[in-house]
Amino acid sequence: MGPVLVFDGDCGFCTMCVRFIQRRMRTRARITAWQFADLAELGVTRERAQYELLWISERGVYGGAQAVAKLLIDAGLPWSPLGLVLRLPPMRWLGHGLYRLTANNRSRLPGGTPACALPRDGQTLQR
Repeated sequence: MGPVLVFDGDCGFCTMCVRFIQRRMRTRARITAWQFADLAELGVTRERAQYELLWISERGVYGGAQAVAKLLIDAGLPWSPLGLVLRLPPMRWLGHGLYRLTANNRSRLPGGTPACALPRDGQTLQR
């Protein structure tokens, strides 16, 4: 099985980012919204899929900024050097903080809608 990139298909900002990836990057990953993925087969929970972008491969599950780093590395040049840098401290820590800031505010970003809002602690989105 090749890598899978799992995103929030209800979020306009996330969907806009995925469209950019599909237009500008060459990746081996199958890109799918968590709402249409067999999460149990992929080895992730619904809660985690709601919380962050996921890169799932035979090597494991990477979330958030590290999922972005894996995507960039997989996309080859010119993206891969940025992905490699994003895997190393202190850029790894900075990437994590920037990812959380973006994810926590994605409903306010271009393309964002109320559907983009993350569930509050202890809640899950209803489907």
